[in-house]
Amino acid sequence: MNDLYLTPPVAALIFFAVVVCGHNFRMAWKQQSPGWQKRAWLFGVPAGIGLLVLGFVPLKL
Repeated sequence: MNDLYLTPPVAALIFFAVVVCGHNFRMAWKQQSPGWQKRAWLFGVPAGIGLLVLGFVPLKL
């Protein structure tokens, strides 16, 4: 389990994906057009998983 870590480029890509998914989640929530709940789940789950990964997987410099 000691060889599980994030490198800075991978962490940056995950952070970018979290920002994009979070923005799309917020837009789906604000607009509430038909089918917005599915889109909110579609964007919210990856954003949450990405935040958990960034929070709990160590960064190796």
